[in-house]
Amino acid sequence: MSAPPDFHPAHHAPAVWFLKGLKAGLSVPAIVLFASYLGFGAVLQSVGFPIGAGLVSTLLVWALPAQLILIGGIAAGTALPAVALAVAISSIRLLPMVVSVAPYIRGPRRSLFWELVSAHYVAMTVWLEGLRMLPHLPGEARLPFTLGLGNMLVSISMMGTLAGFLVAGELPTPLAAGLLLLTPLSFTVLMVRNATGPTDWLALAAGFLLMPATLRLEGGLDLMIAGIGGGTFAYVAGRLLERRRRPS
Repeated sequence: MSAPPDFHPAHHAPAVWFLKGLKAGLSVPAIVLFASYLGFGAVLQSVGFPIGAGLVSTLLVWALPAQLILIGGIAAGTALPAVALAVAISSIRLLPMVVSVAPYIRGPRRSLFWELVSAHYVAMTVWLEGLRMLPHLPGEARLPFTLGLGNMLVSISMMGTLAGFLVAGELPTPLAAGLLLLTPLSFTVLMVRNATGPTDWLALAAGFLLMPATLRLEGGLDLMIAGIGGGTFAYVAGRLLERRRRPS
């Protein structure tokens, strides 16, 4: 995979790499996030959820499916322990993403606190962009760059949440719901863009084929099962294909 423009392996101060991460966050995926959270803000207004609590959910949860489960559960009067469990199960799907990108985030000087903060930012956008950009950066640049990237994307998501809440009266309900679909559509396009080998394409195909069979599962288990099942199949099949291609 070729290095993105303006990502030469130069050595700079951590603050410079943080600013570069902020700049990298101003991208097409950020526009999609803003539009998606515009829809989320409109949902907050429609169910009478406080905007302050909604902004805190974007800051601390920062995963639309889990946030919708949180807001919907509280609005429906569901017991808080049940809501917390549903949100936790939904967020488990992010663990494999954190595990796969964590080695690229670590620098030569370990900082457990800032690595944990960076792990919080690893949702679909940071995961995909991190796998694309971080391998081309020097080790000492990766942690501050990830912090800058994550801060910019979360800030844009919070601005989208606030804007959606404020313009909810002018935003038709079908349009607000449609905006929420922009995020998974964008992630699909990004994964296709980042696919470079048979394993990547097999994982995408397996995920698409498994999703219809898991759609009735609640709490985010559909994504988790399709992702882990499809990814495991793709990894095994990809390794087998690689062995067959090697000269004997």
